[in-house]
Amino acid sequence: MTTRIVIAEDQQLVRQGLMALLAADGAAESCGGGAPFVIVGEADNGRAAVEMARALGPDVVLMDLSMPEMDGVEATRQIKRLAPGVRVLVLTVAHCEKRVAEALAAGADGYALKKASHGELKSAITAVLSGQSYLGPGLSEDLVREHLSGAEPGGGALTGREREVLRLIAQGLKNREIAADLGIAIKTVETHRTKIMQKLDLHNSAELATYAMRRGMIE
Repeated sequence: MTTRIVIAEDQQLVRQGLMALLAADGAAESCGGGAPFVIVGEADNGRAAVEMARALGPDVVLMDLSMPEMDGVEATRQIKRLAPGVRVLVLTVAHCEKRVAEALAAGADGYALKKASHGELKSAITAVLSGQSYLGPGLSEDLVREHLSGAEPGGGALTGREREVLRLIAQGLKNREIAADLGIAIKTVETHRTKIMQKLDLHNSAELATYAMRRGMIE
């Protein structure tokens, strides 16, 4: 059985490097009777990554955080909404707890540096495929969790779905419209709205919209 992978990275040289690394590991696994890695798609922007995840249904998406058209955080959020069975492993060039926290809040299954060794990347992919979270060496899980909780004042961090609902509330959509947009029940939207307000210690739609604008969730 193969592991099907989409690489979402806007720099062609980096994509080629990742492909070569995974092809080498996959060939070695295959010779030993294991499951090779197979690249089923390449995306050079976030929107393309979302479409490939939806259309191709890969096992894992290797997601760059900084991409044109749609960044890796928003692309991760949409992939988890449209193709929840797809695992997302975020890749970046440097440690940044805040950005990793944002990606995890959006639903990412793990994080690794682009300069990770063959063994580290393989371990990361294996971990997220088995349902575990993976944080690359040198990044403190406690620090990430601290940023994650600190990003949302007044309570615990918002889930990826709650952030989606908040963004749509801030855009002026009513509960019925949000339910239709996300494909969920109106009562579920109402529950999310209540939890968001409790977590953020906010009390009406205007305050939610102001919060979302200050956080850069809407323009």
